[in-house]
Amino acid sequence: MSDFTNPLLFGVGCSFACSGLFYNLYQSKKRELTKLKTPVFRPDHHMAMVLKSSPHKRLQYVAVEGLVESDEKSLSSQFVPRCFGVIQKIKVTEHGEYWNPHSKTWSSRPTNRNETNNSVPFSLICPDSYMSDFHVQVQDPLQGSGYFLERVYHRVRRAEEGLVNVVLQGISGERAVAKEESEEMLRVGSNLTVFGEVVLEGGHGRLQPPRDGREYLFIPTDYKSFIERHERSASMWKMLTAMTGIIGTSILAGVIYDAVRKRDNKS
Repeated sequence: MSDFTNPLLFGVGCSFACSGLFYNLYQSKKRELTKLKTPVFRPDHHMAMVLKSSPHKRLQYVAVEGLVESDEKSLSSQFVPRCFGVIQKIKVTEHGEYWNPHSKTWSSRPTNRNETNNSVPFSLICPDSYMSDFHVQVQDPLQGSGYFLERVYHRVRRAEEGLVNVVLQGISGERAVAKEESEEMLRVGSNLTVFGEVVLEGGHGRLQPPRDGREYLFIPTDYKSFIERHERSASMWKMLTAMTGIIGTSILAGVIYDAVRKRDNKS
């Protein structure tokens, strides 16, 4: 009996463990959703009126969605012609190999990394607004979190087998393999939603990191799509919690029923 029951009990334990894990993930996603469900605005005259009527002309934590518009001269891509943005991140990674005398093989590792971040002041505007309409300036964008930059360039260049490289191999036991270059930008005219604090200042809004410690979040999509994606994720964890819990309960009930039936037969 134990040869048959032990694997079943192991399966019961795994099912309940998975159910507990999925439940924790569901609760975590639910708490995240609660924090992100805030009032959402577009930078228009309605938002200006709400700001004027708010205490201290301040909205503590809201989502603002609009189009990116540079307040100064836009940044130009170093690799892509006629590509302009307001935030630019360039990464250059040199990949090399070193000789491992124990295994008698070449092992790879990054030998040099260089990252450059640039930004210019920018605002969020409505798609159908004019330059004179209400807009919201975004403060300290490099402090924002989230994956909102678009990769506009990526290339891996193989190192040439020149005389210098051969000499370095013999001296240091290392050799260059490739050079990887990538560029990410927040492009002018792209859609962006920012979660933060908004203050009315000089006839326009100023969007800044929240003072209450909440996340200064940037997302490259609209608010509705973002929330719906998180709700689908929460529903998935909730469904997996129920499924694994039901499976574990069913197996456990079968084991108990089988044990009781065998005891009754013996008696």
